[in-house]
Amino acid sequence: MLSRQFVRENPDAVRDALELRGQEGVDVDELLNLDEEWREMKSRGDDLRQERNEVSSKVGELKREGKEEAATEAIERSQTIKDELESVESRADELDAELEKKLLEVPNIPQGDVPPGDGEIDNEEVRRSGFEEMRDIPDEISPHYDIGEKLELLDFERGAKVTGGGFYFLKGDAARLEHALVQFMRDVHREQGYREVFPPVPVNSDSMTGTGQLPKFSNDAYRLGNSNDDDYESDDLWLCPTAEVSVTNMYRDEILLSDDLPLKHQAYSPNFRREAGEHGTETRGIVRSHQFNKVELVNFVEPADSDERLESLVSEAEAVLERLGLPYRVTLLCGGDMTFASAKTYDIEVWAPADDMEYGPDRGGRWLEVSSASNFESFQARRIGLRYRPERHESAEYLHTLNASGTALPRVVVAIMEYYQNDDGTITVPEPLRPYMNGKEQIDGHDPVGESAVGAGRKE
Repeated sequence: MLSRQFVRENPDAVRDALELRGQEGVDVDELLNLDEEWREMKSRGDDLRQERNEVSSKVGELKREGKEEAATEAIERSQTIKDELESVESRADELDAELEKKLLEVPNIPQGDVPPGDGEIDNEEVRRSGFEEMRDIPDEISPHYDIGEKLELLDFERGAKVTGGGFYFLKGDAARLEHALVQFMRDVHREQGYREVFPPVPVNSDSMTGTGQLPKFSNDAYRLGNSNDDDYESDDLWLCPTAEVSVTNMYRDEILLSDDLPLKHQAYSPNFRREAGEHGTETRGIVRSHQFNKVELVNFVEPADSDERLESLVSEAEAVLERLGLPYRVTLLCGGDMTFASAKTYDIEVWAPADDMEYGPDRGGRWLEVSSASNFESFQARRIGLRYRPERHESAEYLHTLNASGTALPRVVVAIMEYYQNDDGTITVPEPLRPYMNGKEQIDGHDPVGESAVGAGRKE
């Protein structure tokens, strides 16, 4: 979050940031008025406490001097001060809570090179990779959802039956492929110096607030509870929307040392979001789903190093796609497309060639975001009370946090199923994944299961 001092001293910068982001609903003048009244109450409280101490010290002195009437007046004044002080402190506490609540709704300040824009169309392409030496791909490529069902790799109907819309089964070699990707990514990032953690899946509200998911995005998350027991109080737990939440909050309310930094963690986790079909896009297949896996990269660094670390973080996430031989591009997000907590974000988008979309390479296809690499500066650290000491004898300061997906599934699976598709309808397994699949080089599909499979491709 932004400090109240920053908002007080830089109101125009906050207004400009809100305009760049296209965000409404934050009243900067209201924040300034709350802050001004809070400071007045704090100042008045300090004056009253000082007067109370002075009056209290005089009571004994007046009594010793035999000035009982004056002593009585001093006691009465002390009581009046006490009553007024309680009222002032109560109002100060109310203002403090209201100000903190309002500040939680103010997004981070974008860095100076963040381009203006309202959404994805206004993001700036930084570079493309992998198109120079593309593999020979068929002229006609089936979308992942078609070939996935044809080869018995994806099962949307049974997923919806078991859980609901936005959930699905990966079957056979598709399940193996996803596991292989997770293991492969973990190994790549271990080589890059990441320390592995395996976080809990549920996270509490303090953690969600700390990284910026709450209060703004509560409707996008799954909250745990038990509606079958009237006497049961709902657990203060949410299904993790991203391991960024759990890993960043590992060090909440702690002070690290400069010797600890930079601190690089990677974490695999399943993730849960109510996002299927958002913004009118991608309602078919597994590009948008309510449950998905990814390996998250979380960095804790000294403020002076965070901009350089962001560039390195992008390269570390890119390495996954480079090794897999998947074409991709990197874009710099405009103000209107950045997340609430980010000061600067690069998206890494893999190319899936099956559909003819407007913004793909010359032969069509579409871009699928598989990683957002963001520098949050001190925004998250301030919310979670995470600081560091530059030197052991120096005062603690807020450090900077960054994160990126390294990379998100199942979109990488989608890209593999389409880009590595063959003329005969099979799928080539990318070479780096074969050791994780017992040397398997090609996905041929599986027999369907059940009475409905009779006459539908079962090998007799």
